Amino acid sequence: MTQALLEMIPVASLARPRIGFLGVGWIGRHRMEAMLKTGLIEAAAIADPSADMAAEAGRLAPDAQVVGSLDDLLDLGLDGVVIATPSAMHAEQSIKALERGVAVFCQKPLGRDAIEARAVVDAARRANLLLDVDLSYRFTEGMQRIREIVRSGELGKIYAVDLVFHNAYGPDKPWFYDPALSGGGCVMDLGVHLVDLALWTLDYPAVTNVAGKLFAGGEPLRGRPDRVEDYALATVELETGTAVQLACSWRLQAGCDAMISAAFYGTEGGAALRNVNGSFYDFVAERYRGTARENLSNPPDEWGGRAAADWARRLAAGQRFDPAAERLVDVAGVLDRIYGR
Repeated sequence: MTQALLEMIPVASLARPRIGFLGVGWIGRHRMEAMLKTGLIEAAAIADPSADMAAEAGRLAPDAQVVGSLDDLLDLGLDGVVIATPSAMHAEQSIKALERGVAVFCQKPLGRDAIEARAVVDAARRANLLLDVDLSYRFTEGMQRIREIVRSGELGKIYAVDLVFHNAYGPDKPWFYDPALSGGGCVMDLGVHLVDLALWTLDYPAVTNVAGKLFAGGEPLRGRPDRVEDYALATVELETGTAVQLACSWRLQAGCDAMISAAFYGTEGGAALRNVNGSFYDFVAERYRGTARENLSNPPDEWGGRAAADWARRLAAGQRFDPAAERLVDVAGVLDRIYGR
């Protein structure tokens, strides 16, 4: 069932799944709010080690029960759980929920490597439960339009894709910098979005070759097990002949808060999404014909919670395991190859 059809279903005709929220920092609360705005789910319970964060989330869902752990959430007989915890916990927590009969919406990455991602997807398939990951940039108006144009063939053969995500700040939580807890640095944090956008837009052609260069503090990382990369370059070759190039970083001296773009170049034209004035949230999308350009989308565009709202709608409509979840493993596999593992 398409998103458009799901949005047409009257709220009264749908069951209201009872959802638990595990981890309610800023992003967890934002996704909770997006789901609640659909009117299709009930925020039944909240769990977070920070009493302050749990209290903030409780203001959005005053009737939600505050509990101490994932096990406590699962004991409530929920229909779904939203996981917004540190990356090292994602796979284990997702599998535990799925094995208890609870659908999962998880923050990225689903796993620290493709092995963990595969284990989660296999658990969802066995349980026949809806699984999705918050790959939110797919849901920008600009990327939706670009994907339509690419898939239509209007740009001809896509032979080059250039992707960038530079964050001038970097994460503020220590676990991001511990490879055992995070699985990696800026590639795992930001590059996952870039790889996903490329494969999703191009309809997942097979990957034939991957090469990556990783840096930490201005020096090649060289496989040091105690550090994560803060700058990365990678090339990904596809069976179609398309060359994908990506760059991502934390704390780059970029002269602005962020540089984010995704450009697709074909034999008959091009199209690109790019952020505006260093914003993390405002994007324009344009189509190119030679030296001319055509606008596809402009801000404002409230895209940040759309992936979460989409999962809520599908869950409320009774959707079970979606084979598209297999693509999460494909993306994780490309990240593994960038890391050389």
